[in-house]
Amino acid sequence: MSEFTLHTPDSAPEAARAILQGAKKQTGFVPNLYANLANAPAALEAYVGLGAQFDKTSFNPVERQVVLLAVSVENGCEFCVAAHSMIARKIAKAPDAVVDALRNRTSLPDPRLQALAVFTRTMVKERGWVTGAPLEAFIKAGFTHQQALEVVLGVTMKTLSNYANHLTETQTNVEFSSEAWKRQA
Repeated sequence: MSEFTLHTPDSAPEAARAILQGAKKQTGFVPNLYANLANAPAALEAYVGLGAQFDKTSFNPVERQVVLLAVSVENGCEFCVAAHSMIARKIAKAPDAVVDALRNRTSLPDPRLQALAVFTRTMVKERGWVTGAPLEAFIKAGFTHQQALEVVLGVTMKTLSNYANHLTETQTNVEFSSEAWKRQA
């Protein structure tokens, strides 16, 4: 059981309240990731800020979800895989075959998205040391050097949330339960 407080907009430190209220207004609930990050308002603000910047990248909504899901699966984050599976399917309108392949670590049906997933996973596994053939394959698939750096931004965003979820033992919100996922040991 987590020793961290799962904050509400009322119980959170003042610096985190507006973000929790905004999340609740937008989605109808406070995601448990946000509720736990509220224990450190600067971390919550950083996560939200990174998300806003990642939304400004040259990736389309499906490509952004490919990056975020690939990182979350690679890091074994049950909360983020569930949340981003739902976001990918319902908001980004990613094909089920793409989301399922990411969740199951199998090949994606779209070669370009497969290249993005492989590059992202390699970035996580190699802790950023991705040059030579992996970078060349990413570029050959039609991506740019700008997008390689935008993958780093997505990896940064998800690493913050994935690690925070591991530390705080974040439980998946019931609203994401239809996309529940268990990490493989």
